[in-house]
Amino acid sequence: MLEIDGSTSSRHQPSAGGVVVSADADSSPGNGWTHRHLLDVDQLSRRELERFLELAAEMRERRQQHEQLHLLDGEVVGLAFGEPSTRTRVSFELAATAVGAQVVGLPIEASSMTKGESLVDTLRTLERTGVTMVILRHPMSGAPYLAARSTGLRIVNAGDGSHAHPTQALLDALTLRDALGDLDGKKVAIVGDIAHSRVARSNLHALTALGASVWLAGPPAWIRGFAAWPQVHVADRLEEALDEADAVMALRIQLEREAGGDMPSLREYIVRWGLDTKRMALARRGAPLLHPGPTNEGVEVTAELAASSQSLIGAQVANGVATRMAVLALLAA
Repeated sequence: MLEIDGSTSSRHQPSAGGVVVSADADSSPGNGWTHRHLLDVDQLSRRELERFLELAAEMRERRQQHEQLHLLDGEVVGLAFGEPSTRTRVSFELAATAVGAQVVGLPIEASSMTKGESLVDTLRTLERTGVTMVILRHPMSGAPYLAARSTGLRIVNAGDGSHAHPTQALLDALTLRDALGDLDGKKVAIVGDIAHSRVARSNLHALTALGASVWLAGPPAWIRGFAAWPQVHVADRLEEALDEADAVMALRIQLEREAGGDMPSLREYIVRWGLDTKRMALARRGAPLLHPGPTNEGVEVTAELAASSQSLIGAQVANGVATRMAVLALLAA
């Protein structure tokens, strides 16, 4: 099992963050972890973020060794997704299984909510049947907070409206740390539909807390109001955001959240804000490219760039399972 403390193990030595992989099947990774829910990353201190990233790296190592963990034995994890999802849903299901939980799928469109039952009543029903933790994706911003206030379930926010997507921000931070090392002083450019992106908001919290400077670029209506965030810079031109950036993240246009109403035309977006190898050359040599997916190749990034050696899009997907294993382990401890 995994244990976070200051001791050493006969099998592994502690990593820099004090995370120890122990052979003790009764140990817990969440010693001293005080958060019952993960609603957004703004609730986490820098120390907690760094501790989490170390644990996620340990989880990744154990998964690569094909080890079955038993951190959540006896736990029942419900997957309640009210919006389409591939990467997040599948990785949470694999993560919960990998740490020993029983998994129950609850597509909201197949639940009694289609008959008029409220979200809270549905979750209370799950709680009464023995579900102990719910992974909730919902189109309404704030829904996970309502669930956390109104039930005894532990809630993990898998995306709420345009508000937050904490586990995506955590896996992005893990991917960037793998590529860049310490994020202190690093310049990260985020390009695209910032205004409608829950990924962007959670990344702003996580990356700035870890010491990075974040530069935003996109159509004016999509970046308005973000200049007030600490360590966040709003660029007037794409070239300014990309200049000497240590890493670049592209975002999908959120048409399902009415982003199209603020965009003159798709063609204009591609011409002014689309990323290709020529524009990426403005960043530091070899700067990694990230994208939370799904990727619209030819719009926010070219197919050539998405498939290039700079692209970490595949690494982000791969890191999703280990990241979510760490989240579940900490909250269940």
